[in-house]
Amino acid sequence: MDENIGTMLAQVSRLLRRSFDERARTIGVTRPQSQVLALLHRHQGINQGGLAELLEVEPITAGRMIDRLQEAELVERRADPGDRRAWRLYLTARGQELLDQLRPLGQEAIQSALDGIAESERDQLMDMLERIRTNLSRKPALKAEPPR
Repeated sequence: MDENIGTMLAQVSRLLRRSFDERARTIGVTRPQSQVLALLHRHQGINQGGLAELLEVEPITAGRMIDRLQEAELVERRADPGDRRAWRLYLTARGQELLDQLRPLGQEAIQSALDGIAESERDQLMDMLERIRTNLSRKPALKAEPPR
């Protein structure tokens, strides 16, 4: 099968995730756990449904992940002041410390992937990927149906 940009991007993404996973396992963290910690760092106070959407998992799956992270004292649930049925999610100090340990591991994985690629080529690659992301983020124009 001929390679195309979609296949290549998927393979590179998978290999980069694998490289990070191997490093994160050395400190006892799985990729899903690291994803939750990183998302909560950026979205402190998000509810479980919002987190599930960002993770692209079902809310029950996100709930189980949060349960385990809460048991490990990495995440805490706080009552939502606007909705007594809902909970807001926050990183604990311990969760932030673990995230701080993960960041250099992610940078190591990226540096390994970019080994031998000049800074100018890295900049060019980022520019192209940004344009691709922008193109794919656009909402497709609705096509008018032909008159009957």
